[in-house]
Amino acid sequence: MLVECYDKSGAEVYEMIIRQILQDVQISRAIKDMKVFIDPREPVFIIAVKIEKAAPPIVVDDFTEYEFKKEEDKTYIRVKDETYLPELLQKLWETEGREKIEQPSRFEVIITNPQVELEGMAIHDPKEDLKKKIYDALFRIIPEGLKVIKHSSEEDIISFLCSDEVIKDEWIKKQEEMINELK
Repeated sequence: MLVECYDKSGAEVYEMIIRQILQDVQISRAIKDMKVFIDPREPVFIIAVKIEKAAPPIVVDDFTEYEFKKEEDKTYIRVKDETYLPELLQKLWETEGREKIEQPSRFEVIITNPQVELEGMAIHDPKEDLKKKIYDALFRIIPEGLKVIKHSSEEDIISFLCSDEVIKDEWIKKQEEMINELK
C-alpha cells in the first residue's frame, strides 16, 4: 500500500485508518495492492485497489442432485449441503415463480412444470460478494464531504477519484496513472 501526500505524517495516519477499515470489513487479504493520493489543499482524494482473484461461482451441481420426472412434470432436487439453500430458493423463486416451488423438507425442493435449466446455474458468486465488501470499505475510506466521485472499475481494479469541486483533468490523469501502475 502506498499513501501519497505532501504531509508525511498525515499520510501515515491515513494509512493506519485504511488498514483499520480493511481489517474491520475483513478484506485485508483480498487486497493485492492499493495506491492512494491525498491533497486536502485542493481537495482531492484518489484511491485505486487491485483485488485478489476470488473463488469460482457455486453452481447448482456443486451442492445438489436433481432429477426430472416427465410423467409428473416435476423436478426433484436433493440438497447435499444446505449452505446455499436460501440462495437456491431465491433464484428458483425469481426464475420459476414462488407458486411452482415446494420445499417438503430442508433437503428437498420440488419444481412443478420446470422451465429453467438447472445444469450449471450459478447460485452464489464469491467475486460479487468480495466486490460488495470492497465497495463498502472504499466508501468508508473516502474522506467525509468529498461528494463528487468519478468511479472506475475494470477486471480486478476498482478506483475512485473524489473531491468537493468539479473534477480536474489533471486529477483524472493521476487516477489513470495509478490504475496503470496496478496493472
